[in-house]
Amino acid sequence: MKRIRADRWTGQLLAARPLIIGGHSSCRASASLLSAPTRSISSSATSEAEPYDDGTDHTRFPPLERLPNATTLPSPLPERALRSAKLAALHARLSLSQKVPLQTLARTLVDGSADANRQFNNTNLAFVGQTIINYHVTEWLMCRYPRLPMDILYAALAAFAADDALFQVAKSWGIESAAAPGGEVDPGLLQFSLHKPSTTLTQFGYQRTEMEYIEKYKWRRGINSRVMFDDDFGQMVSATPGSKESEEQKMWSEVEAGLFEKERKEMVERSDTEYGTVETRALASKAHAHFTRAVVGAVYAHCGREAGKAFIKSHILSRTLDVSKLFAFKTPTRELALLCAREDFEPPVARLLSETGRLSRTPVFVVGIFSGKDKLGEGVGPNLDHARWKAAMNALKSWYLYSPGDNVRVPSDMLVEGAKPWEPTYIDLGEVISR
Repeated sequence: MKRIRADRWTGQLLAARPLIIGGHSSCRASASLLSAPTRSISSSATSEAEPYDDGTDHTRFPPLERLPNATTLPSPLPERALRSAKLAALHARLSLSQKVPLQTLARTLVDGSADANRQFNNTNLAFVGQTIINYHVTEWLMCRYPRLPMDILYAALAAFAADDALFQVAKSWGIESAAAPGGEVDPGLLQFSLHKPSTTLTQFGYQRTEMEYIEKYKWRRGINSRVMFDDDFGQMVSATPGSKESEEQKMWSEVEAGLFEKERKEMVERSDTEYGTVETRALASKAHAHFTRAVVGAVYAHCGREAGKAFIKSHILSRTLDVSKLFAFKTPTRELALLCAREDFEPPVARLLSETGRLSRTPVFVVGIFSGKDKLGEGVGPNLDHARWKAAMNALKSWYLYSPGDNVRVPSDMLVEGAKPWEPTYIDLGEVISR
């Protein structure tokens, strides 16, 4: 007995069959009917409706303009950030809070050279992030190494918060850059231009009136003047905002003016994806550093002070830095003698601890520096003078690299509600001989 399938019955009943009329199907008849001329519609129905006048004064409130095409925009529209897979992956990779919207994260990826409008680039966020990063890194270094000389402190701060260091941080996040900026670019790509100068962030410091003579005659700058006049990294400020254009802006203006025609032609012929020259590497490093600072500024703006501090501690202060390799002594024995005199120690004395192969081709001498019965340092060298210098250097490093511990408290810890009473940190007098 055959099974009856009701679904086939339904399909057969609902299927429309062509009606045969005189040997021709009704399809042709309907086609002929459609091709027949129709009646003309009255002109009153087809006439365009007059614009509605609501009484608005368009001289004071002009109508909204239609948005331009995406290909003509210097950067992607903010609403495109919600549909970018790269941006969502970056948000999850950095473990950002849901308080940080994707639109803000997309704005951190737009450099000032790609879009000059500060409402759409990352200049403002980068300035906030730069201030917060420099503050937290500086207070951590000063409390962790209270005897660190100022020039070593500047070098350590640059190793954590300068453009090259933040460029490596951005690269570790897996940031990809676009070949050229534009409105059609994926919002999850870093956008900067190799043909335009990047926006210069506002720096703290003063322009020296004797800057030309310092660069010309190589004058020495003291530590006090570097603290008072120079920027956060101890470098001279080339120009104050609004008074005189910086050297970078001056160079680009000369290029645009045609003073360096050969360089300008090479720049135009160069592709945006080329990173083989010094200029392109510097622009890429600066754009990545601005992005890192902008991310910190976005976290601070949306999540608060403690979230920004935790983000800096996790991504910047967690990097390994051997501070002992930043030292460069010129006269270590003299500096050690002055240090002992300042601290009321007994004068340092070098003593030979051991030796081997004095008459061979590769002798080894071990010399120790003693202050009374206390050994300050020990050094190894191929001759007595070299071993004595190494011992004096190690003694100075052991003094300058004193640290109260890894979990040292910093002044920003007191901003937390319910914090313990503040215990003053140890403050040293400073280095003996400024470098």
